[in-house]
Amino acid sequence: MFQPDDPLGPPQPVFDEPWQAQALALADNLVQAGHFTATTWAETLGQELRSAERKGAPDDLDTYYAAVLSALETLTESAGICEETRMQRRIDLETAYLRTPHGKPVVL
Repeated sequence: MFQPDDPLGPPQPVFDEPWQAQALALADNLVQAGHFTATTWAETLGQELRSAERKGAPDDLDTYYAAVLSALETLTESAGICEETRMQRRIDLETAYLRTPHGKPVVL
């Protein structure tokens, strides 16, 4: 836990949201499990960041974590962990869920 008076602790919380830590932990676990190498992870993340820069995205944490998610999607798909159709179904479900008013059934 972050303690401001800890001289060895980080100067501020490391993550803005829990999902950011979870995304990086997922990438690390997939590397450790041998689904792809750390080099492949770094190269793919770098490609996503360069792509975001070419598109004019700001150099901030939102852009970084969007690149993390894109890199994870690319690598899990290419490693056969999560095929594109399954991932797309999850995205469709999330989109439908977010557009559905509270108390109403979610319709795909």
